[in-house]
Amino acid sequence: MGRAFLGEFEQRVMLAILRCDGKAQPIEIRREVLRASGHEPSRGAFYTTLDRLDAKGLVRWTTDAGSAGRDGLPQRTFTVTPDGLAALKASRRALLELWTGLDEVLGDA
Repeated sequence: MGRAFLGEFEQRVMLAILRCDGKAQPIEIRREVLRASGHEPSRGAFYTTLDRLDAKGLVRWTTDAGSAGRDGLPQRTFTVTPDGLAALKASRRALLELWTGLDEVLGDA
């Protein structure tokens, strides 16, 4: 895989998946994005991002059996792949490098 450059929303979704601690189903991921950012993503943007991250090999999903609360419909659970972790780390390093030395310009950042 070539170097993956992550957009801000892609980073938020992947970090939310990691924060869900193995229970990263779409509803929980969206709740975590909302909790952390104060912004609820639209369903379209959210699912498009999950599909894009999957196509890039940065996240994977498994299908879990449906529950009575979902009328037996199966549920996807997402995980971040090793390539996804590497992309997140690279994005973090790049952003931290850009932030370095700007405390005076940005004030109390």
